[in-house]
Amino acid sequence: MARNTALYFRLVEGKNLPAKDVSGSSDPYCIVKVDNEVVARTATVWRDLNPFWGEEFTLHLPLGFHTLSFYVMDEDTIGHDDVIGKISLTKEQIASQPRGIDSWINLNQVDPDEEVQGEIYLELHIMQDQHKSNLHCHVLEARDLAPRDISGTSDPFVRIFCNNQTLETSVIKRTRFPRWNEVLEFDLRGIDDMDPADQVISIEVWDWDMVGKNDFLGRVCFPLEPLHRNPAVTGWFRLLPFGNMEEENGGKLGSLRVKVNLSEERILPSVYYQTLIQLLVESVRSNDQGDCSLIALLEEMCSAESRQEVAVKLVKIFLGQGLAVPFLDKLNMREVNHTNDPNTLFRSNSLASKSMEQYMKIVGMPYLHEVLRPIISRIFEEKRYVELDPCKIDLNRSRRISFKGSVSEQQIRESSVESLRGYLSDIIDSILGSVEQCPPGMRLCFKQLHKRVEERFPGPTNQDVKYAAISGFLFLRFFAPAILTPKLFHLREHHADPRTARTLLLLAKAVQSIGNLGQQLGYGKEQWMSPLHPLIQQSVARLRDFLDRLIDTDCDAECAQMSRTLFHPSVTIKEGFLHKRKAEAVNLVTRFTFKKRYFWLSSQTFSYSKSPDWQVRSSIPVHRICAVERVDENAFQQPNMMQIITQDNESQGGGHIMYIQCKNVNELNQWLSALRKVSLSNQRLLPTYHPGAYRNAHWTCCLQHDRTVRGCSRTHLAVTLGDWSDPLDPDAEAQVLYRHLLMAKDMLRTKYLEGTESATSVKQDARGHTEKTREGAIVSSQARCLLSAIEELERAHQAFEKREREETPNHSHCI
Repeated sequence: MARNTALYFRLVEGKNLPAKDVSGSSDPYCIVKVDNEVVARTATVWRDLNPFWGEEFTLHLPLGFHTLSFYVMDEDTIGHDDVIGKISLTKEQIASQPRGIDSWINLNQVDPDEEVQGEIYLELHIMQDQHKSNLHCHVLEARDLAPRDISGTSDPFVRIFCNNQTLETSVIKRTRFPRWNEVLEFDLRGIDDMDPADQVISIEVWDWDMVGKNDFLGRVCFPLEPLHRNPAVTGWFRLLPFGNMEEENGGKLGSLRVKVNLSEERILPSVYYQTLIQLLVESVRSNDQGDCSLIALLEEMCSAESRQEVAVKLVKIFLGQGLAVPFLDKLNMREVNHTNDPNTLFRSNSLASKSMEQYMKIVGMPYLHEVLRPIISRIFEEKRYVELDPCKIDLNRSRRISFKGSVSEQQIRESSVESLRGYLSDIIDSILGSVEQCPPGMRLCFKQLHKRVEERFPGPTNQDVKYAAISGFLFLRFFAPAILTPKLFHLREHHADPRTARTLLLLAKAVQSIGNLGQQLGYGKEQWMSPLHPLIQQSVARLRDFLDRLIDTDCDAECAQMSRTLFHPSVTIKEGFLHKRKAEAVNLVTRFTFKKRYFWLSSQTFSYSKSPDWQVRSSIPVHRICAVERVDENAFQQPNMMQIITQDNESQGGGHIMYIQCKNVNELNQWLSALRKVSLSNQRLLPTYHPGAYRNAHWTCCLQHDRTVRGCSRTHLAVTLGDWSDPLDPDAEAQVLYRHLLMAKDMLRTKYLEGTESATSVKQDARGHTEKTREGAIVSSQARCLLSAIEELERAHQAFEKREREETPNHSHCI
């Protein structure tokens, strides 16, 4: 049994931030930490005390977490960035809000004594005889301590208070992973006469400084009374701050609007989900149509708020079963048959619309990147000022050094039309020429959708309905949103600046008009878009031919034989330039030890070469990866570094390590996440690793001289960012689906089982006998089976929860 913790957070905006620059403004950005590890950084908003970021992240944390912190910083070109303030939310605070947190929260000052991290390994036991009672405290080691020195390390020692006595360990220089292995003994005579609140042992970790006062690194406290009952307390214990109450500053540092939501799932063994999954599989394979199918029940049980998540999980479950296309066909057929007006087809956020949208995002993301990335990158790089709306043209924003003087509004409009036509032509040419690149599953879905719509709305008056249904998904729900917000589709690392965002918005409007087959051209309020109408009309004529070629496929057999994965093994999941450290580059100056290389990652290989066009590539099989982890900055005096640890099949040693530097923390986290996902099911994953490097005959992290010694820090094997490349996990997906069904269990019982009369139509035959219709009987049968599967899972969860309570030891501080 496992636990799946997903933490979603969105940094919306800030307001009333203090000015940190001499100009009377600030250049704010946010850093997000989970348990003092940086997991995200927003873009910098220049010269703005009320910044808007709108950046969101999802983090998978299988081992859970303790604290989520948001730091608002002021970026400085020279010197260190200034800290404006922070917000800290404990896991308990977030979990106490089932619907999540969405509010303005005042920023607080950063207290160095509160910025603690890491764990300490202790053995505590009391030795008693008739004459004396002694407490033995064996201090073995600590890990992941906060860096307090300019070198990125600390000089830690331990100070212990007990029964009015104070003892200290030795100081270990220049490490965040000290090993003391010292035993400190305390005389407990007279302890019973003390106040019960003082009968504790306080273990504090400090950073020793030659000049000035020592820096606090964290502490852990134990009451002595439980130690008399237990023979020994041993384990890793989380270091905690002093617990000073944060002073409310009345909003003097400004405030931050954040959205945070925590989802924690207990994942049972696979066997417990088989009944539910089998029901879903049978519902897709059966011939039941319309309102009597299990699919119809699922749609009715889903609330509007849960429909998106349910759609994602259903699509992934059926992808794992190789039935995603038949599942979508059933949903689409039901939606089409229930629509009377072709103009409203798939316009609502139904389960069918959401499922098709999510399927395209999951399966078609590499296709989207191949089609749009070059053009989107060019738009970001050129940063042209483009505007068609006369009310929004700003002559000041278009000024440039020129011998021709100022630029007129007409000139701006003409140059904008020229730029937009060029960009739009390239986008349309790329899309309409991508028939062979489109995934076979998407093409088959569109082929079946075309058939269902044509059967439902025949005749020449409805000739365009079948095209509009497909283009509505492909253009309005796939390409246009990606053009409007490239970051959300992983086409860019950051959101666009205001000038580029306006260009993307105008292009997205044009692409939407093409997806609507040009039906609204000339009738809307935005008549200033008219210079693009001829190009849009030409593109609509080409679009019909593109859609005919797109659905002209015999890929039914190919889709049936497709591997039950999100994408083909040869598909590139992530690519880009990184800096690779030279092998055995010990004696070189640091800046010469790294070489720029272009990397590709697929589900089978991690390869690199000198450039994207270079023919010769070096590669690492993904199945040899044992760990993918961060590297301490002090190891090479370089930030944003990661290490990839691999082992040959016959290797029994510590393995090979490749060190790679990324250009920023977001790129680092994206590569860490992508590499961990593809190697998650590898057989020889490591439980520990060294955050430092082996240099000058010792590890820079723990100072051990043995190169093959066990790692001094825990690996983060499944800590990943949520995105389209998340691997299929049938148990986790079935668990989320069960959670939503559980909330609708009472409705299911009341409507379909207890109130049978309302769920089945009853008709009177000529001889006065009554009989249930076949459809009503099927609905009741499907509801009964679904309810049985829900209750079976509910009983299993209760049993495992009871077992956990019985087996969990009562050590509140133990890690």
